[in-house]
Amino acid sequence: MLAAAPVRAHHNISGKFDPDKTRTLRGSVTKLDWANPHVHILMDVVDGRTVTNWAVELESTLDLERSGWTLNTLKPGDDITVRGSLARNGSSQIWGDSVVLTASGKRVLDVSEAAKAALLPVPNLPSRPTPRWPDGKPRLGPTPGEKGYWGRPSAITLMETGVNVPTNTSGLLRNIADVDKVAPFQKWARDLYELRQREFLQSDPMYLECKPPGAVRQFQNPYGVQFLEDKNFGRVFVLEGGGSHLWHFIYTDGRPQTGEVRGTADNPLYYGNARGVWEGDVFVVDSKMLNEKFWFSNGGLPHTNLLHLVERFTRVDYNTLKYEVTIDDPGAYTRTWTAGWTLQWVPDDLPIYYCQDNRP
Repeated sequence: MLAAAPVRAHHNISGKFDPDKTRTLRGSVTKLDWANPHVHILMDVVDGRTVTNWAVELESTLDLERSGWTLNTLKPGDDITVRGSLARNGSSQIWGDSVVLTASGKRVLDVSEAAKAALLPVPNLPSRPTPRWPDGKPRLGPTPGEKGYWGRPSAITLMETGVNVPTNTSGLLRNIADVDKVAPFQKWARDLYELRQREFLQSDPMYLECKPPGAVRQFQNPYGVQFLEDKNFGRVFVLEGGGSHLWHFIYTDGRPQTGEVRGTADNPLYYGNARGVWEGDVFVVDSKMLNEKFWFSNGGLPHTNLLHLVERFTRVDYNTLKYEVTIDDPGAYTRTWTAGWTLQWVPDDLPIYYCQDNRP
């Protein structure tokens, strides 16, 4: 199974667009809709006596701005030539593999190599000591006067430790025959995972409805996460650069692992009721009471409300965060299993991205 995907995308475009059905359009721009999750060009295409307004879907504003493009790159009336994959549902939508100004032949609104590299792990980062609090514990977030977040995950698909099967950047298996290798599925979960894969991940709620990525998946998304440690109130804020730019708490004050009367009560949550403790230099987070409204991995691994996660965060040096997770879900898997990867420190502001800015 081979399918197109955008740069380290937040969803698999082949769920909406068919890479086997391509077309070239020539027409005039009516609007450039500069909003997330994806920028859209609206263009009039003349075919005989018929004029059809097409929507050309592109990458996010973040990736395009990192590539040097802006809202003013195209103006109404500009003549363009677009090549790309057609929408599976037969509507007048196309994925813009290539957008060219017809008069000059200049290609525009593509993602630069530098913008692509910004989402990938950087090799051979210098080794620096782990920054620490006055009490000696490692800092998970930036030091005073510093900015930064964790991004560039070394793995972008959740699979059991020791398993190495190829996927695209959205978690779509290159070979559907690898389904059984990914995790110790119960049969219904295995079949649902295969169905999601065969449907090119088109039912992903993070894309369709801007649902949160939830626990685990947040640490494989392209725009990173940031930890803000609030020691006075015994809690850690975890902020997302992608998804819907959400945040949630990990409580470290020893409170019971139940809901809050003036808030969540005992309702299942996208991130569960998370409690954290330090074991030496390792921050251990126990999360229970997660709902079933999200996919907790790129690629669509199923879970149930019995999901119990134990995550271990180790800042092994200044630039490296080791992430390990133990997954226990007796409703979906035949046994407990583990996975892990690393994230890199990105010395910049957390990207600002809101999935719900627009919808295709």
